[in-house]
Amino acid sequence: MNHDASHDSHGTPKAGRIRRACGVWFAIALWKRILAALLLGTAAGLIWGENASQIKWIGDLFVRLIRMLVTPLVFLTIASGVAALGDPKRLGSIGVKTIAMYLFTTALAVMTGLAAATLFQPGAGADFRNAAPHNVVPPKDMAQMFMDIVPINPFQAMANGDTLAVIFFALLVGAGVIAAGQPAEPVRRLLAAGSAVVLKIVGFVMETAPFGVFALIAVVVGANGPETFVSILKLALCVLAGASFQTLIVHGGVIRLLAWLPIAPFFRGIADAIMVGFSTSSSSATLPVAMRVARTNLGISEPVVSTVLPLGATVGMDGAAMYVAMLTLFSAQAFGIALSPGDYLVIAATTTIVAMGVAPVPSGSLFVLAAVLTAIGITPEQTAIIVGFILPFDRILDMMRTVPNVTADLAIATTVARWEKEIDVDAYMRPDTRSSMR
Repeated sequence: MNHDASHDSHGTPKAGRIRRACGVWFAIALWKRILAALLLGTAAGLIWGENASQIKWIGDLFVRLIRMLVTPLVFLTIASGVAALGDPKRLGSIGVKTIAMYLFTTALAVMTGLAAATLFQPGAGADFRNAAPHNVVPPKDMAQMFMDIVPINPFQAMANGDTLAVIFFALLVGAGVIAAGQPAEPVRRLLAAGSAVVLKIVGFVMETAPFGVFALIAVVVGANGPETFVSILKLALCVLAGASFQTLIVHGGVIRLLAWLPIAPFFRGIADAIMVGFSTSSSSATLPVAMRVARTNLGISEPVVSTVLPLGATVGMDGAAMYVAMLTLFSAQAFGIALSPGDYLVIAATTTIVAMGVAPVPSGSLFVLAAVLTAIGITPEQTAIIVGFILPFDRILDMMRTVPNVTADLAIATTVARWEKEIDVDAYMRPDTRSSMR
């Protein structure tokens, strides 16, 4: 009997080689694969330049896959997590602690942004001659933002990706299951099963992350290039310093001082989420990854993961708060506006409030900037110049400031879980639970 060239008496060597190659690939921790893709994508972008846009569709496809999962994941995990609590008082306890922690870290992020901008003076000598004014739509007022949390049509809110409205409806469904008791047991099991299925799909999608990250980074680097970034270098260094401080010192301090846990396992465990957040520049797109690493790597229980993280992806915007505070001082420095101590207090208070309304999408921070700049007397025309100056470079800046958004969510989830005794400390400490889906 004749054998095909790809076969021999021992089976199918080509298939065997493919299996071995796949085994080697999957044996590498996912965060290491993503990091390698990030470095290779940077090199590819520098080499290809604008031609890297030819692979943009790969990165866009990865982001679409992730965003496809956000709404069903938020609804099913929150509803099933609340239903699993069994006691509405537990939900109240977790909710109060979560909101308090987000306000605390957001206020610290604003102070970080103000301190970094005061130290680096990124707006001093800024040249706006080549900036094309870009007007932004004023953000919603706070009353309207709170009103929109209650959806008129929950299914339309899901279709539109209105995360806060989906969270509100999911909380009501979970509470309804608790209140109904035994008759609602089939619904509770259905929600739990649906959550488990979506989480498995998240695992499948995450295996495509290295390819998506490679394309996203290559396109960004190829489109901007190092030489075009020089004009905004001081602001970039300011953002990098502020994001690093907020991530490592503030959020690391939260883990060490408030959760009473070592810092190294935390940052090892969330590496996948950090790199996906960095490459996509979107807290919303990172949510499925953050929920997965919180469960599998940090040992956080389902009720805390399903309530804290979806809420954080919408209102926990440490990076955005830091960045808006920086841009406010950048604008004042560029236009020669002297600020009093009272102005700094106004900036801090206004930024802390409006940061909760930042859309968890790329460049979302720029769309609330007008509200803060108006508070210190900067005109709409001047705001348009600032946004026009920043916008061509904002994707790279956005990548940096998305990281503290992601680490804030996971640090707060870890801390709340520790306070509520909803974390498996052994799993948190165990390095062999980390990263790759086997």
